[in-house]
This record gives sequence, C-alpha cells and structure tokens, in this order.
Amino acid sequence: MPTALVTGATAGIGAAFVRRLAADGHHLVLVARDADRLAAIAAETGGTAEILPADLSTESGVTAVAERLAGHVDLLVNNAGSTLNRSFLKSTAADETSLLRLNIDAVMRLTHAALPAMTSRGNGSVINVSSASSFAPVMPGSTYPASKAWVTHFSESIGHAVAGLGVRVMALCPGYTRTEFHDRAGIDMSKTPSWLWLKADDVVAGALRDLERGRLVSVPDWKYKVAVFGMRHAPRSVFARVARDTRGRIGRDNL
Repeated sequence: MPTALVTGATAGIGAAFVRRLAADGHHLVLVARDADRLAAIAAETGGTAEILPADLSTESGVTAVAERLAGHVDLLVNNAGSTLNRSFLKSTAADETSLLRLNIDAVMRLTHAALPAMTSRGNGSVINVSSASSFAPVMPGSTYPASKAWVTHFSESIGHAVAGLGVRVMALCPGYTRTEFHDRAGIDMSKTPSWLWLKADDVVAGALRDLERGRLVSVPDWKYKVAVFGMRHAPRSVFARVARDTRGRIGRDNL
C-alpha cells in the first residue's frame, strides 16, 4: 500500500487530496495545526490514517514532519500555505516572516527531507501546491504571489534534477478554488465572478493526471491555462493597469 503525506490536510485542496488518495488506496499521514480536525478527517477516511499535528511556520513543526518523511513515503503533498489581507507596507516583519516560513521554507525543507529516500529507491513523487498568481505580480502590494513564484520555480527546477532518478516533483498552480483559504485570511471574495471558481476535487483530479503524465507544472482548467499563458508572455507593464485584486494597493492617505 503506497503512503502519502499531505500537509494542510483538514480543508480545501488538502482535504480533497486526502479524499482522493484514500479512495485510491493510499495509507495517509495527515498534517495540520488542529489535532481535532485532523482526527475528524482521519475518521472520514476509515480511521486508519496517521495524524501529525504540526504548525509548519515553526521550527518544531517542520522538524517533526521532516523526521516522518525520513521514513517510507511515496507521495508528499505540500499543500499548507497562507496569505495576508494587507499590503507589505501595512504588514509587520513578523507576519511576513511567518508567511515565508510556511509558504517557502516548509516547502523546501519537507521536499528536501523526502527526496533522499525516494531517489535511493528510484520512485516517489512530490506535489507542491503553488498558485496561478505565481506567474505575475497580479496582487499589487501582496507578497503571496512572490512566495508562490518561488514554489513554482523551485518545483520545476528540482523536478528536472530528479526526473532521471525515477522521482517526480510538480508544482500545482490552481486559480481561485472553493476552500476556506480566503475566509481564514479575512479576504472578501464576494465580487469575484462565479465562473472563475474551481472545485477542489477537480483541481486534485487534474493534478494527479498531470503528475502521471510527467508534467513539471500543472495548471488546472482551460481558463487558467489561458490566463497563465498571458501572464508569461504579456508585457509586465500590463499588470499595473489590469490587476484587479486590490487588497495590497495603498495610497498616501493610508500609509
């Protein structure tokens, strides 16, 4: 029975991975901060999953999960991540550092912990959940896209490095997905058109399909594939005019 470790496993895309991987016959190791919610989702999948409560924005949390990854894990899904509902200039260095620890440092360290065993036996996979926003500065003043740009490029680079060793590393770059993500950050998404939203189960299905095909970057849904193509090839000056996510915009009146 293959083993999969999923971070951010209690909600959204992480929970969708848990449901799909359980249905596919994986033994699961579930990681999140809330032990009660971990126990609840473990019960939903038959009660056989390991639960590992850990805050991946802390040293102790990352260390605990890295130690588990030193054992046998066939698939690592780095899904845990966060954003901030304020611009860089209105944020604090402590909050920005916490975001970077979770979105970047934890992804790097857990990938680094998982790969030695995978490469030595010649099989295994890592999916790092990034974002379609990683391809351009589409949220003026927000550091979230910058953190996800690192995840996308890191995953693609390491994916190239280990491909000849039988191991796959892939960045998953979804657009707006129906999850708790924005609500937990206090971001009002009520004006976002309904046609832009994706379902978490569909995102996961597309990701696993693309992983099987050996893709290094997975962008679910045709509309986001078109958007990412535009972000990759349009002049950078365009984004200053068309970016609509204004949570990070500031003016002299609110400095």
